[in-house]
Amino acid sequence: MSEIYIKLSEAKKGESVIIESFTDDFMKLKLLEMGCLPGELVKVDRFAPFGDPMAIVVADSIISIRLDEAANVLVKVDRSNTNHS
Repeated sequence: MSEIYIKLSEAKKGESVIIESFTDDFMKLKLLEMGCLPGELVKVDRFAPFGDPMAIVVADSIISIRLDEAANVLVKVDRSNTNHS
């Protein structure tokens, strides 16, 4: 099966993804400090009523991230662990 890469901001509620890389060095440092490391499994938990920000689960912590920040995170879709809710 081929790997699918998307921006974290494009992930759907309930979808599990794996962090691959960052496109912005400032955002990279900020997210690394919050535990968003390359190779880390991330689950999209929910979106605010108007779609922004989004809440993600990383290492048993829920983190709120704006969509413009999430657009700087390249992720691999984890099809084996996806639950579209």
